[in-house]
Amino acid sequence: MVNANSERVERWIPGSRVKNARPGMTGLDHLTPHRSVAPTTQRSMLISNKSKNREAFMNPPSSPPAAAQSASAAPFDYSAVFARDLPAPAAKWNGFSKYHFVGGNNDPELVPVDRLLAASNAVIAREGKNLATYNLLTGPQGYKPLREFLVGKLKRDAGMVCSADDIMITSGSLQGLDLVNNVFLQPGDTVLIEQDCYEGSIKRLTKRGVTAIGLPVDDDGLRTDALANALKDLKARGVRPKYIYTIPTVQNPTATIMSEARRRELLALSEEYGVPVFEDDCYADLIWDGKRPPALYAMSKTNGVVYIGSFSKSVAPALRVGYIVAPWEVMSRILSMKTDAGSGALEQMVLAEFCPDHFYDHVPRLNRGLRKKCEALMEALAEQFGTAAEFDDPKGGIFLWVKLPDNVDTLKLYQAALKAGVAINPGVEWSVNAPHAKSRLRICFASPSVEQIRDGIAVLADVCRKEFGVPERSANMEKRV
Repeated sequence: MVNANSERVERWIPGSRVKNARPGMTGLDHLTPHRSVAPTTQRSMLISNKSKNREAFMNPPSSPPAAAQSASAAPFDYSAVFARDLPAPAAKWNGFSKYHFVGGNNDPELVPVDRLLAASNAVIAREGKNLATYNLLTGPQGYKPLREFLVGKLKRDAGMVCSADDIMITSGSLQGLDLVNNVFLQPGDTVLIEQDCYEGSIKRLTKRGVTAIGLPVDDDGLRTDALANALKDLKARGVRPKYIYTIPTVQNPTATIMSEARRRELLALSEEYGVPVFEDDCYADLIWDGKRPPALYAMSKTNGVVYIGSFSKSVAPALRVGYIVAPWEVMSRILSMKTDAGSGALEQMVLAEFCPDHFYDHVPRLNRGLRKKCEALMEALAEQFGTAAEFDDPKGGIFLWVKLPDNVDTLKLYQAALKAGVAINPGVEWSVNAPHAKSRLRICFASPSVEQIRDGIAVLADVCRKEFGVPERSANMEKRV
């Protein structure tokens, strides 16, 4: 603090020596250097001041002065200092709807709580002291035992050959999306993605000012004929897309699985046009029969694929553990962008302890439970909507992509259904082609119980009938001719 004479004033503590004090000078002398105070008088003044301070503290004024009251009445206006172009403010969370068919949540009854607890106790007892050090003494790419488990898992499940140094642990796959986008994208860039696609990916591209060109998806995944046409057209216009983003294994929201032949075609186009592939494989563990094609990363002969995965769907979403696999030329750039001092260490430790012994027992059990719920959802839709609801029987995943008649606007249906206690994902939020998605919706079936699925779809059908006249009949009533 600086006084009026630009002299440094230091706080004096009773009994302490004063820096640069003259012989015989006290702390009080230092604060009032031009006034001499006798020791006895000085002590009296200190006692008197202490008494006054104590009295003021014990008996504060009954109310602040009028000026202070006026100043405290008006809350601070933050709007003047917010950054420009912020998204709309979020609403306060008020809990889930009674029938909650949104979000990538999983079945709470199938979380392996006992084994996760045992893994937590074991690893903390053995290595808990390492929590005192950022990154657990294993480097900024994440807990090495977990990365080493992933090396074996990815080889076994997806045919990928990689080392622990090719893997980075992230705070969920969403951080993986952000980091990869940070490395590749800037405003004005172009990317190619599936027409119906993960909402989180679409929003991130929009926020960055990136043009996302949507490509149709059929039963075999992203249509490579449409991809070839788009790449040819962009090249003719002098535009080189930064990447081809795809969810080839249990695509979100369609749940399709890209065939191996289609994967080879996609990689050939990637190599021909010099455009890398961004492979999002977050749902690949959730295949009913456990059989999947090799990952695009595994099939690439040129290291032209950046890959992300996650434990959110296979173990528990709240653990927030994902991972990136990339060649070092890309990984070194991603590493320089990850400035959070490391993803959650405890979650990584627990998963590394749990997975080697229990992952491959847990996942089939999880998939059996999810398949049961999927069947309950399809049965409820058939009963309540009849032929008005069109969908494919998925081979895995946690969601169903449903097509309703063209006159149904699922964004309006979402708003009306929410008032009735049913939460759904309107299709326009999961597509870059709004007219195509207008009458579509995504229904997540992993979290609600079978009973909630049946009851919730009945309520949804009733709301849809009142709003759009679809379905034409109520359940258990003869359809009008």
